[in-house]
Amino acid sequence: MSPDGDGETGDAAESDAISPYTLQSEEASETRHAFWADTVADRIEKRDPDEPIVVKGGISPSGVPHLGNVNEIMRGYFVAEVLRDRGHEVRQVFTADDRDPLRGLPRTLCDLEGNLVDLGEVDAGALGRNLGAPYTDIPDPFGCCDSYGDHFATIIQDSADALDVPIELVSNTELYESGAFDDVTRFVLEHRERASEVLSKYQDKVDADGDYVPFNPICEECGTITETVTSVDLAGDEPTVDYRCTDMEAGDQTIEGCGHEGTATLREGKLPWRFEWPGQWQLLGVDFEPFGKDHAEGSWPSGQDVARNVLEIEPPVPMVYEWFTLDGEPFSSSAGNVILVSDVLELLEPEVLRYFFAKDPVKARDFSIERLDQLVDEFDRLEAIYFGELEADEDERAFAERVYPFIVGEPREERIRLPYTFAAVLGMFDDPGLREEVARREGHIPDDAPEWAVDAALKRVEQARNWARRTGNEFDYELKRSEIPDHEFDAATEDALAELADFIEAGHEPDEIQGEIYETAKRHDVDVGDFFAAGYRLFFDEDQGPKLGPFLAKVDREFVVARLRRER
Repeated sequence: MSPDGDGETGDAAESDAISPYTLQSEEASETRHAFWADTVADRIEKRDPDEPIVVKGGISPSGVPHLGNVNEIMRGYFVAEVLRDRGHEVRQVFTADDRDPLRGLPRTLCDLEGNLVDLGEVDAGALGRNLGAPYTDIPDPFGCCDSYGDHFATIIQDSADALDVPIELVSNTELYESGAFDDVTRFVLEHRERASEVLSKYQDKVDADGDYVPFNPICEECGTITETVTSVDLAGDEPTVDYRCTDMEAGDQTIEGCGHEGTATLREGKLPWRFEWPGQWQLLGVDFEPFGKDHAEGSWPSGQDVARNVLEIEPPVPMVYEWFTLDGEPFSSSAGNVILVSDVLELLEPEVLRYFFAKDPVKARDFSIERLDQLVDEFDRLEAIYFGELEADEDERAFAERVYPFIVGEPREERIRLPYTFAAVLGMFDDPGLREEVARREGHIPDDAPEWAVDAALKRVEQARNWARRTGNEFDYELKRSEIPDHEFDAATEDALAELADFIEAGHEPDEIQGEIYETAKRHDVDVGDFFAAGYRLFFDEDQGPKLGPFLAKVDREFVVARLRRER
């Protein structure tokens, strides 16, 4: 979604104005649902919409299409799924507002493989030479797509595909160039006095009694979008506007116009976003659109006012969602605080990420990479509640029963979920066979488990290993199994290691082994820290590592005993 960033004055004082706080209002509690998307679906059904019901979202291509941008796709997805579950035909469309002008140079970009790059690593000149031009008229700085806008949209589509969300990505540029926007644009220009009057309540720069024209032509000379229309000719089959290419204010900078005077058709420009957004509702037949809280007090009031009093249509059911942060900080391409869907899916399963977005959109949340294990544990608990494997209160059970099928698609009771931190421990073993052997020995893989379930369970090991490496946490170590790392211990340490080997050989629980490490060091007058370091040296070729006792308890006993005795 791409507001034009102009100042606000006034509000929509319409008696029939719709509050976008759909989930926060008192009406939302009339029918109590376990899942927020059912509340939204009730509102949509109350309008008795034509089918297919259209759920929409949108984004302007700028910066890096990160996980935060997927918020709108996923909120729309769950409402669409609930409506489908109720028997409705649904389209989920997502507009790439790619006819918007590039207003500034992003500091960071992203290639199609999900790698973040600085401007210096690509053809930054392709962007610098095209400030003020539509995204789809700007060459792709990576040289791999038809335009900068297409490059961005491709990543958005890939993100939706990776989460198995069936969006129809719609290019605004294509809507204009194909003529699909002609009727809406012409109608707004025919009623431009009314349009000016409505918009003047929200933007200081618009004078209700002035000569404001709600159309932005693309200069045929320099390719930038201009806001200066000098005359309008709506007669005939192909309406046109005359324009002068003037400066564009973009934040704290001015993008200079070339001064060219020309004529443009309605397909050679665009509506200002305040009219374009409601125009999309009309053109696409939108019934529901979620958006971030930044639009609730600005764009939404003007949008519904334009819809009713300029376009003469009913605006869609709205829903404000809270933004979420990344490791406690706002998403920021310039500050490097971003993560892509492709990055996240290297760390956890798609269904876990879908679960994150299924949670209440009214509450602000943090997506913490450091504490990703907690999110996975939450999902595993939800799954276990759904299958009746855990006790839960009535609310938890109702939420699990309603939401879980939407998250996984096909519930399969035979599935296996290795605890995430246990999977991270297994990630210290390079040998896939050893990973499975330890998981079976620890009771996490039943003897009669189907092969597909075992394979799926072991995929989490690689994801947890990636998590450990990304965060550099206590599981970010690799077991040196093939040969003994170089080491040099004094006689007291060697005797203590041999005694510890005897203890482990006799068979003991993880906590007992951890305690014995302390006691053995004390009995042999070896510094406890040095003794732990000796263990880490033998098994990881490092001076530190995970909690040693539980780790040694999970590795096959014969190997641990032999390594402590420095035999192999």
